[in-house]
Amino acid sequence: MRRRGVTVILGALITALLAGGVMAIPLPYVVLKPGPTVNTLGSDNGKEVIQVTKADTSTSKGQLRLTTVGVQPSVELVWAIRGWFSDEQAVVPRELIYPPDQSEQQVEEQNAEEFKSSQHSAVTVALRELGYPVQTFVTEVSKDGPSAGVLQKDDVITSVDGTEVTSPDKLTQLVQAKPAGTPLKIGYTRAGKAGTATVTTKAAESGGTPRIGVGIDKKQPHPFDVNIDLDEIGGPSAGLMFTLGIIDKLRPADLTGGKIIAGTGTIDDEGNVGPIGGIPQKLVGAKEAGAQLFLVPADNCAEAVRNAVPGLPMAEVATVDDALTALQTFTSGGTPKPAPLRNNRHRRPRRNSATPVV
Repeated sequence: MRRRGVTVILGALITALLAGGVMAIPLPYVVLKPGPTVNTLGSDNGKEVIQVTKADTSTSKGQLRLTTVGVQPSVELVWAIRGWFSDEQAVVPRELIYPPDQSEQQVEEQNAEEFKSSQHSAVTVALRELGYPVQTFVTEVSKDGPSAGVLQKDDVITSVDGTEVTSPDKLTQLVQAKPAGTPLKIGYTRAGKAGTATVTTKAAESGGTPRIGVGIDKKQPHPFDVNIDLDEIGGPSAGLMFTLGIIDKLRPADLTGGKIIAGTGTIDDEGNVGPIGGIPQKLVGAKEAGAQLFLVPADNCAEAVRNAVPGLPMAEVATVDDALTALQTFTSGGTPKPAPLRNNRHRRPRRNSATPVV
């Protein structure tokens, strides 16, 4: 009996040790958790998040909070089990966050670049809303291209076949909307004088994409400087809330109406709000921060509705104008357009931040 007892005890100890070892083995998963939220109208680490110089700014009574997702990159079985049974966390394959061909450092660097790019687009869109349009200008003209002898360096391109050019991306879309060999009526200004020219597009040597043979870039003259100062946050999903924060600071009117508004969504130079990841965790984080309304990108609405947080109404936004309308409606006592159960739009591809050529 003694031997049998010792055997049982030893067996139990070995089983416990083996189980403990299994529980401590890293798994190919990550855990997504509600991350911190930041008031874009306030301060972080003693510094204003949105800094404006050479202009008067207004102070709002409410808040415009961006939302984030915390990522636990190293996951043991015990943490995975907790995540699987949690209403606030999600356990997802590691490769969705950290692709096999990229290191954690490379992913973090990419997130930092996307975060910076989102800030630039936020400034671009906000300034346009404030009356400072983007100007698309010619940086170079190909010697043997369709625009040679017609357009010149520093020309500001204003329209294509009567449609306004609001950004380099818009010009590219308009040029590529018709097949190569199509004559286009190009509106431009040169040394402050308006003019028009007809340019017949030519197919690029690689791929046959229609081009007019010019390099382009953008400028947006304005009398003040805008800078965003926020550390330890990456990715492009704060674009919408940065845009609203800049507009609020530079307009006398208070967009918040004294309320706490949270949201998420990428922003491109045209003011379109794009989809993001981690919407369930961001909703929880927003509610914990006291949010009274959550702005949801149109392409995330179905997921947001499935993971709705009691007491936190959601408004669907596809553009920055939608967001401004939702804020005005909500702060006036109305009900903004709610997030529908299904998505209304197709996802857009990520915008290439490189300087375009058309």
